Amino acid sequence: MTAEASKGRLYLVPTPLDHGCAEQAAITEVLPLGTLQVAARLTHWISENAKSTRAFLKRVDAVQPLAQPLQAQAIAELPRAVHKKGDHDPTGARPDARPLLAAALQGQDMGLISEAGMPAVADPGSSVVRAAHALGIEVVPLVGPVSILLTLAASGLNGQSFAFVGYVPQEAAARAQRLRELEAWARKSGQTQLFIETPYRNATLLQALLHELQATTQLAVCQGLTLPQVRCTSRSVAEWRRAMPAPAALAMPAVYAIGR
Repeated sequence: MTAEASKGRLYLVPTPLDHGCAEQAAITEVLPLGTLQVAARLTHWISENAKSTRAFLKRVDAVQPLAQPLQAQAIAELPRAVHKKGDHDPTGARPDARPLLAAALQGQDMGLISEAGMPAVADPGSSVVRAAHALGIEVVPLVGPVSILLTLAASGLNGQSFAFVGYVPQEAAARAQRLRELEAWARKSGQTQLFIETPYRNATLLQALLHELQATTQLAVCQGLTLPQVRCTSRSVAEWRRAMPAPAALAMPAVYAIGR
C-alpha cells in the first residue's frame, strides 16, 4: 500500500441551513441519504463549533445510526482566530491547519463541518482544505445546501457571472460606500453581487440598500432557505421602497443579491 493510499480522506460535510432558527426542516429533506451515510460513519471531525456539530450528529443518528456514540466522537474546533479574521488574512498570513489533520495522516477519514451549509463557502474551513491538498489528503465534497447558489438561482439575476463578497461593513458611511461600489460594478459589468448579514442586522441593511441604490437596480433577498417559511423576493429597488417589509419579517438568515 502506498503512502497516499494509507491516508484517510477529508469529507466536506454540509449541514442544514436552519442553525439558530426556531423551526427546523427534516434533515432528510435537505441532505441526501449518501451524505447522511458518510456523516454517520465518520468519527473524527474538524468543526466550526463542537456544540452545533453534536446537535447535527444527533439529527443524523435519528436517520442513520452513528458508527460511534456522540461521546466517542473526536471533534476538534477551528481556532478562534479563524472565526475572527477568516482563513485568508489580507496580509497573506494563513493559519496552519495541518495539525488538525493528524488523524487523516494516520488513515482515518475525517469530516470538515460548519454550523450551516457547506464548509469553506461563506464559512471557515478553506485553510483546512488547503492543508489537506498540501498533505496529499484526498478532499471529497458531499452534496447539500449552499445558500449562495440557492439565492442566485432564485434571484433571476445573472447566473453566468457572479461574485460573493461576504459581509458589508457595519459602520454606516463605510457600508454606504461599499453598497454603491457593488452596485456600480454590477450595473457596469452585469455581474451579480451576493452578500450576507446576520439576522438581527437585516432590517438595517435593507434600509441602507433602499437608501443607497438606484431605483432601477434589481435587489433579491432570500430568507429561510430550505425551511418551510422560505421567502425569496426579487424586484427593483423602487418596488422595494413601495413595499418595505416589517422588521419582524426579516429576522431570519438571509442572502442578498444585486444586479441589473
